Amino acid sequence: MSLSPIRVAPLAQLTGSQDWRLSLAHDRPAHLLIWTTRGQGRLLLNGTRRGVGTHNAIFIPPNTLFSLELGRQGMGQVAIIPDGTHVQLPTGPRQLRIRNVSAISELSGLFEAAGREASLARELSQDALDAHISLMSVWLRRQIALPENLPVRTNAAARLCAAFCQRIPRFYATGMTMADHAQALNVTPTHLTRACKAATGRTAADLLTERVLHAARTALIETDVAVQDVARHLGFGSAAYFTRFIQQHTGKTPTALRRATRC
Repeated sequence: MSLSPIRVAPLAQLTGSQDWRLSLAHDRPAHLLIWTTRGQGRLLLNGTRRGVGTHNAIFIPPNTLFSLELGRQGMGQVAIIPDGTHVQLPTGPRQLRIRNVSAISELSGLFEAAGREASLARELSQDALDAHISLMSVWLRRQIALPENLPVRTNAAARLCAAFCQRIPRFYATGMTMADHAQALNVTPTHLTRACKAATGRTAADLLTERVLHAARTALIETDVAVQDVARHLGFGSAAYFTRFIQQHTGKTPTALRRATRC
């Protein structure tokens, strides 16, 4: 089976004017390299919440829970790289705050060149994009290797929250509760909740709820799958319970939400 094409686009294309697509905790099937060029906000990544600002390079592997809030003034670029690509990429999520002027100019230039190639859609454009992404990967791995970018040691709460966040992409659609995850991690629900709150500002239940809500909104907006089938796929015991869940978090029924976003 052939891979999806590499894409380079403005960061705004990941939201489509719907902020929840980035602000709710979720994961994606492709590698993302996000380069922020304006704005300040918050990033949830690898079980911790951090500030994010101009000239941050954020690498997010497939199936890694994250969220990003940059605000209305935020701008940036994103490279979307299919899982299984031959390009050598980092193995884990990273956020790098780039201060070196030459490094900033280099990555900005690579994104500009890749963006031009993508917009022109010339013959062999995917081969050219592959080459640009390979150069971005070299840039990224060089930056990661610098002493100032070595990962900092996390505390116990952050490590526990990271372990929980690694479970969410695998199990969010099974109907497992936060307490079920706590049991699997050999901690009490109270301890897991406190650890996640300390590391991310969100409770463990909040993180799990956001991932389910993101999947539910995506399915309702982007597909014509029946509401009861979406509910079943996401592990809800009944369509009625799913409807109450959507109403609680969006103020609309699933059908009304679907209709409103397609008008």
